[in-house]
Amino acid sequence: MKRKIALASFVVLACMFAVAQQKQRQSPPGTAEFTFQDGKKVQITYHRPSMRGRKIYGGLVPFNQVWRTGANEATTLKTDVALDINGTQVPAGAYTLFTLPSEGTWKLIVNKQTGQWGTDYKQDQDLARIDMQKEALPEPAEQFTISFEPEKGSTTQLNLDWEDTRQSVTVTAAK
Repeated sequence: MKRKIALASFVVLACMFAVAQQKQRQSPPGTAEFTFQDGKKVQITYHRPSMRGRKIYGGLVPFNQVWRTGANEATTLKTDVALDINGTQVPAGAYTLFTLPSEGTWKLIVNKQTGQWGTDYKQDQDLARIDMQKEALPEPAEQFTISFEPEKGSTTQLNLDWEDTRQSVTVTAAK
């Protein structure tokens, strides 16, 4: 009987801890998804921090240091189809996305390790580092947003928008 009470108490406490931990997260989850012409999908799951009056790039997100590309758990990329990202081949599967921000050209990092917390980065697990295109946003983005912008055929542009900056890469279903 004592074991059952102890087990029940443990379960209740574990549930309360999980709920409290979720409430502490100030960055809500986000998802970006694109479906290619053949019905296969690519999906990115991430968390969306806000500016809240802070300087983001070169401040909260330092230049020349690997960034988790969002908040909380690591940002994940899952794809049903092999991808060509700005000329780099990425096989179908699951990956973690990081970025290397700089004042010049940013790098999108496709990392083979998955399931880790966002700050747990292992460079030896990198599949690729891909140059990104930078442009100014017409108006500031308060909340970090990842999106796919369809182009023609089986091509889309992957956008990372925050503060006054858009970083992007071209994503195509590999042939």
